[in-house]
Amino acid sequence: MTLEVGPTTDLVACLELRRVVFMIEQNVSEADERDGKDDVAHHILAQDNGVPLGCARILVDGSTGKIGRVCVLKDHRGTGLGQALIDACLAHLSTIPNVTRAALGAQTNALGFYEKLGFVAFGPEFLDANIPHRMMERAL
Repeated sequence: MTLEVGPTTDLVACLELRRVVFMIEQNVSEADERDGKDDVAHHILAQDNGVPLGCARILVDGSTGKIGRVCVLKDHRGTGLGQALIDACLAHLSTIPNVTRAALGAQTNALGFYEKLGFVAFGPEFLDANIPHRMMERAL
C-alpha cells in the first residue's frame, strides 16, 4: 500500500467517494450531500497508488476550520485511513493564518473515534441528513 493523503484539487474523485459512502451506503439525499459549498472548501484526498479511498473537506469560518464530509470506502475502514485523513486536515488547517480551532459534526457512532484524536463533544445531539450528530472541537 502506497498511501498518499493530502490536499487535492481533484473534486471529481472526492464527489464520487462521497456519492458512494453517503448517498448510496447511508441513503443521504443528493440535495443534502451537495450543499453548494465545495467550490469554497479545501479538499483532502486519501489515495493508494492513485486509487481514491477516502476524503474530507474543510470550510474556514474566521478562526475555525470545520472538517466535514469525512468518508472512507467500506473495504478500507478500520485500517487507520480515517485517522490519516483527520491528521491531514489538522496539518492543513495549521497552515492557514489565524485558524486556531478545528470543529466537526460527528455522527454519534463515531464520537469515540474523534475523541481519540483529541476532539471534545459540545452542545446537543442534532440530525444532519436524518443521521444523529454532535458537534466536536479541538485546538490546533
